[in-house]
Amino acid sequence: MPQWMQAPDLQSCFFAALLDICTKLDDKARVPSKRDSKTAATVRHRVEQGGERLWRLQDFQDLPFAAVAQALSRMARAGELRRLSRGVYFRARQTAFGKSLPNPADLQELAATKAPIFPAGIAGASLLGFTTQTPRHAEVATTANSLPKALLGKHTIVHTRRPAAWSKLDREDAALLDFLRRSGRTSELSPAETARRSLELLAVKGRLARLVGVAATEPPRVRAMLGALAELAGADASTLQRLRRSLHPLSRFDFGMLAALSTADAWQAKPAA
Repeated sequence: MPQWMQAPDLQSCFFAALLDICTKLDDKARVPSKRDSKTAATVRHRVEQGGERLWRLQDFQDLPFAAVAQALSRMARAGELRRLSRGVYFRARQTAFGKSLPNPADLQELAATKAPIFPAGIAGASLLGFTTQTPRHAEVATTANSLPKALLGKHTIVHTRRPAAWSKLDREDAALLDFLRRSGRTSELSPAETARRSLELLAVKGRLARLVGVAATEPPRVRAMLGALAELAGADASTLQRLRRSLHPLSRFDFGMLAALSTADAWQAKPAA
């Protein structure tokens, strides 16, 4: 007699019936169909032939999704693959020092398919030529609410919820905005050299227009520094007026390293310390 028919009351009857159904479904799941077995064999063959690399569910779009997920999961449980995050696995190779690790650049590129990722902090300053330092830990910024640390590395510093407008920017555009957000303090150059390099970066074709286009989503301090740079870069009057009108006339802003700009005072910079 089924377990649910032996239950003494209605509540027990319900949970016993649910357990009975789940048990039958679980038993059925333990016996893969011929189609699933064929899919599993195909997945295994491709993984073994692919050597050391990342694998995603999307890499098997010609096969049944559920069967592929089960096959990869079983291989991970058997130690043949390493599960990095949901739907992402790594096939390692054996080395003299143990199993190989995924390439951090490949992981960051994969994470970037989920949301835009931009260099920040020292990494951003290095990309822009303000420093030659190598950051102890990777640092990135993103428009997303979160990023998978399993892909980026658990020690990666992630600045989330950057304005959605950043999605229109390239890596250097966003790194320059991040640099301005930090008042240029990630620069190891002198204040005068930092100002000169900032102007060089702003002179890249189309960059000033792109940054002004997203300026409304940036803190007032960033808009003020951008205005000071834009004036030196020869921006047209309407662009400068647009930026100036976005600032409260009585506010003063910490320009940090960019206080050396000759236009800093006109753009409400606090006196240099």
